Amino acid sequence: MAESAILRSGLIPPGSAMLPSLSVALIHSVLALFAAVSAFSIDRSDNLAVYWGQDSAGQQQRLSFYCEDDTVDIIPLAFLYVFFDKGGYPVMDFSNICSNFGGNSFSGTNLADCSFLAEDIQTCQKKGKVVLLSLGGATAKVGFGDDSQAEGFAELIWNTFLGGKNDIRPFGSAILDGIDLDIESGNGAHYAAFVQRIRSLAQNDDKRYYISAAPQCPFPDQYIGSALNSAHFDLIFVQFYNNYCETSQPSKFNFDTWDQWARRGSPNSNVKIFLGAPGAPGAAGNGYVDIETLSAMVSDAQSRYRSFGGVMLWDADASYNNNRFDAAIKRAIIGGSGLPPFTPTDNHDIDTTSSFRDPRATARVKRPSDETPSLDTNGLGNDKEKRV
Repeated sequence: MAESAILRSGLIPPGSAMLPSLSVALIHSVLALFAAVSAFSIDRSDNLAVYWGQDSAGQQQRLSFYCEDDTVDIIPLAFLYVFFDKGGYPVMDFSNICSNFGGNSFSGTNLADCSFLAEDIQTCQKKGKVVLLSLGGATAKVGFGDDSQAEGFAELIWNTFLGGKNDIRPFGSAILDGIDLDIESGNGAHYAAFVQRIRSLAQNDDKRYYISAAPQCPFPDQYIGSALNSAHFDLIFVQFYNNYCETSQPSKFNFDTWDQWARRGSPNSNVKIFLGAPGAPGAAGNGYVDIETLSAMVSDAQSRYRSFGGVMLWDADASYNNNRFDAAIKRAIIGGSGLPPFTPTDNHDIDTTSSFRDPRATARVKRPSDETPSLDTNGLGNDKEKRV
């Protein structure tokens, strides 16, 4: 298997007499090189982040389904949408795949037991994907009263989802790669303390952790803007939709503003800014553009801005079922980076009669995935200027 991989690479011609003399060490070195190429690198400008969990097109598959080829690099799991609930634990919801309905929660809490997803998460990680937990969303109940509460919540998140230890681990043995803050409600205060505490807990861990945010494009962001100016974020998934500065309004499109912030305002001078876009017409209330238009915008941003890190799509379900919109934009990103053309795997046959239960049938409270399409997105709109 190792020899055939090297032959396919073109490094050694078929039939070459060199092959039998190749040392095992050399073979392993070459294969390690292949693995490194496909693994996530934060320094690149051709990464694709795709949110998973909210079933926007009604055909959402298990997480590992979206890791079967090299299209996606970063997957935020959406959402953990209530910070403080029964037993002091948060609440999360992944629509048709996993939620706390029907008694699927840890005793004394409303926190869903999604331990079966450990295999999916670890499969994606082994393929070089970064898997984050996204906190917030459009219909979330989030926020902190003071820095102390934010730091305590950071410790709970660390112990429950990241590198700490807790009897309650919703993803079983899987250790996530970091946290995404998609904050669209509350007072927006004390998130810097939350981020700083996560970072302090992670500094003694051998594993690399990432912290991202998903502000809306009006600058500064109403909810997370203060934290962005005072805490170290690695990735910023700017929502250029549902707002006047969205991708469908080229005269108002303000990636330049976010690039200036990355260079002059961010505590992390190497922060990466992602161009966030809907993956299908129904995935957002406003802001969807066709693949040709988005590809042109991506190419322009990639060539002009050092902070450009790639594209963010909402969401996996919508973009996959929109003629592989995700794979098409990945080709555009790689084309602009000067890398060889990307060829995704063939479309998978999607089972639209999935055996996964739909907890919405017995919903006791309103959840993110119960909303209409315009509310189902990570971005209800934060217009400070009339859309024209």
